[in-house]
Amino acid sequence: MAKIDRQALQKLRDITGLGMMDCRKALEEANGDIEGAVETLRKKGAAVAAKRSTKETAEGVVSMYIHPGDRIGVMIELNCETDFVANTENVRQFARDLCLHITALKPLYLVPEDVDPKFIEHERSILHEQLADSGKPEKILKKIIEGKVNKLYSEICLLNQPFVKNDQVTVTQALEELIAKTGENIKIKRFARFEIGA
Repeated sequence: MAKIDRQALQKLRDITGLGMMDCRKALEEANGDIEGAVETLRKKGAAVAAKRSTKETAEGVVSMYIHPGDRIGVMIELNCETDFVANTENVRQFARDLCLHITALKPLYLVPEDVDPKFIEHERSILHEQLADSGKPEKILKKIIEGKVNKLYSEICLLNQPFVKNDQVTVTQALEELIAKTGENIKIKRFARFEIGA
């Protein structure tokens, strides 16, 4: 087993915010490679999130942000299993970060399932018309259209957007990392964004 470098361990802790033992184990699995260790921890976060997803989330926190100039305001409700976790700095910081994210990236919906199906069908038909003269087979056209619809979801749905504090992960992946850190199911229940003149 490779000896784990102290600097690499500290760097991984800084990147992920996870405890020393989790980071050491991930670095050992990745033979000291920080990127590999981050990937291992992300997968672990997704696995923990999947396990905890059925747990009831009756506690939580409401966070808000008013942008300088008082023209944009955001409120968000995060739910978790216990008030103890709701009051941790990790959860409160994540809620604040989400408020800033919503201010900047202007999501319209929480998840793709919230988007009006008629709107999506309309977008699909427009895309189909745009691509109809391309000469590509129908099977390829469908794949291109689905790719463009998924890109649209990543622009308008909060959970699908690249996270403003780390655009290498989506908001869903950042949430999974928080779930892994806290060991509790955490859900973004709802949000509202207000902008004068919008």
